[in-house]
Amino acid sequence: MPNLDEIMKMAQEVQAEMQKAQDNLDKIEVEGAAGGGLVKVRATAKGRILGVEIDESLLQPSEKSMVEDLVTAAINDAKTKADAAAGPEMQKMTSGIPLPPGFKLPF
Repeated sequence: MPNLDEIMKMAQEVQAEMQKAQDNLDKIEVEGAAGGGLVKVRATAKGRILGVEIDESLLQPSEKSMVEDLVTAAINDAKTKADAAAGPEMQKMTSGIPLPPGFKLPF
């Protein structure tokens, strides 16, 4: 059984690896789309929105509620893709850490 110093050192290593993984997630870009690509949202795998692109054909007052729905759908699509991109990155990070069975990160 590891002593307290070893446990603390392992915890610090896990924390450092988690920070590296979080930093890496902010470098991975995904694009969510809605309306057949009329609305696009770029985001990082960490979930930070980088930009929104709206096709000019939607920029009419009569299309306001549809544009709002498409922006919402594109953001949700980007979030889904960000989560999917984050999964493998987090798996890579945790593969070298000796965790008890069933232990999940982040804490």
